[in-house]
Amino acid sequence: MVANQAYPANRLHHTAYVTKDLEATREFYEDFLGFPLAATYCEMDELWGKVRTYCHCFFEMGDGGALAFFQFATEEDEKLFVPDFPQTPFVHIALEVNKAQQAEIERRIAARGLQLPETYVLEHGYCRSVYVVDPNGMTVEFTCDDSKALDPKVDADRRASAHDELKRWLAGDWHNNNPYRADANAHA
Repeated sequence: MVANQAYPANRLHHTAYVTKDLEATREFYEDFLGFPLAATYCEMDELWGKVRTYCHCFFEMGDGGALAFFQFATEEDEKLFVPDFPQTPFVHIALEVNKAQQAEIERRIAARGLQLPETYVLEHGYCRSVYVVDPNGMTVEFTCDDSKALDPKVDADRRASAHDELKRWLAGDWHNNNPYRADANAHA
């Protein structure tokens, strides 16, 4: 994060997803991963011309933000609000962790006996990511930044070139520009 820069928001308050089984979701996020259930709101609102009944649970993160999940009382409402796209690892939430937290997540994954495709690890070079799939088919990434990528000069250079790199890629020049990957030029 850049010091003294004005941002349009202070932090992530929460993300929100729909689940078909709030208890399975609670067990996964609270009992398995360790995010405390911080709030449960049982609500009714008029949404799209009809009163809808749902339960809304918040699982707290260290900065006060939360992962939130809705379960609707009726299957009709659930079908209306569940996203209509196949689950993919490219639609996920990434949570920042330190090395000890990441090791604990990996210990929990191993203790539960999860294997591909429910979990995997990617070494991006600038970070190391542990992925696990929740009971809803959503991928959750626990990412630990590499110290070399956090260097202020490296960060400043990356920010300065971000727009040019995007323009280059959009123009069809798809060469790898990740200097941290051992395989950076393997597919060039």
